Amino acid sequence: MSAMRLFVEADLSAGIEAALGEAQAHYLRHVMRRGDGAALLLFNGRDGEWQARLSLRGKKAAVAQVDRRTREQIAEPDVWLCFAPVKRARIDYIAEKATELGVAVLQPMITQHTHVERVNIERLRANAVEAAEQTERLSVPEVRQSVDLVRLLATWPAGRRLLMCDETGGGPPIGEALAGLDEAARRAPWAIAIGPEGGFAESELALLHRMKDVMAVGLGPRILRADTAALAALACWQSIIGDWRTPTPKLPSDYRTSRDVV
Repeated sequence: MSAMRLFVEADLSAGIEAALGEAQAHYLRHVMRRGDGAALLLFNGRDGEWQARLSLRGKKAAVAQVDRRTREQIAEPDVWLCFAPVKRARIDYIAEKATELGVAVLQPMITQHTHVERVNIERLRANAVEAAEQTERLSVPEVRQSVDLVRLLATWPAGRRLLMCDETGGGPPIGEALAGLDEAARRAPWAIAIGPEGGFAESELALLHRMKDVMAVGLGPRILRADTAALAALACWQSIIGDWRTPTPKLPSDYRTSRDVV
C-alpha cells in the first residue's frame, strides 16, 4: 500500500518515534483505514522528508517510527503573500493554492475597504498543511495574524521588496516589470500585495507608492477578483524570478504516495 504523507512538528531523524496528533491518528485509523506498520512519509519543514511506519497505541493514539530520509530539505523562495481577507470559501482557496505555488508567508491585511472582520487563522493553517502534504512540498507556509495595512507598512522589514498590484493602472505589466529586474533585485526577499474586492483606498495607494522598495504593476486589461489576482501575481513571480525557472527535482525511483493511487 502506498505511503500517506503527513506534516509533523517533531524533529525527524532515523530511529526516533514521532508523535502524531489526535486528528492525524483518527484520520489514519478511521478515514484511510491504515493499520500497524502502514507506510508513512513525514516532513516538518526543517529536516527533509522521512520514511516511517505507523504504530497504533491504544484506541486513539499513534506514533510514527522513523526509518530513513527520502529527500533532503531544500531552500524555497522567500516570497510573502499579503492579501485583504475575502469570504470564507475564497480565502480557503487562496491559502490552498498559494501553498501549492510556493509562498513562504500568508499575511492577511486589513484595509479600508476590507469587508471581512474576522479571519480564522487555524483554518487557513489547516488548509496550508493539507495542500503541502498533497503537493509533496517540504514545508508549510507561515500563516500570520491579520494586521492593519498601515501598521504592516510601518514595520516593513528593510530590504524586502514589495510587488504591489495596482488596479488603477499605475504601473507597467507585471511580466515586463519582473523581466526587467537586475540580478540583485531578483535575489532579494519579496512580498506581493493584493487589495480587497473594492480596491485600495487612495490614501493607501499613496502610502504604498511611497515605500522605498515598492514596484507597482498591472495585471492586464480585465478586472480580476481578489483571489484570482493574488494567485495570478504569484504565478507570474514564480515563473519569472522564482523557482519555476529551475529543473524539477527527481524523486527516488521507489517514491510513491497515496496521491499516486487512482
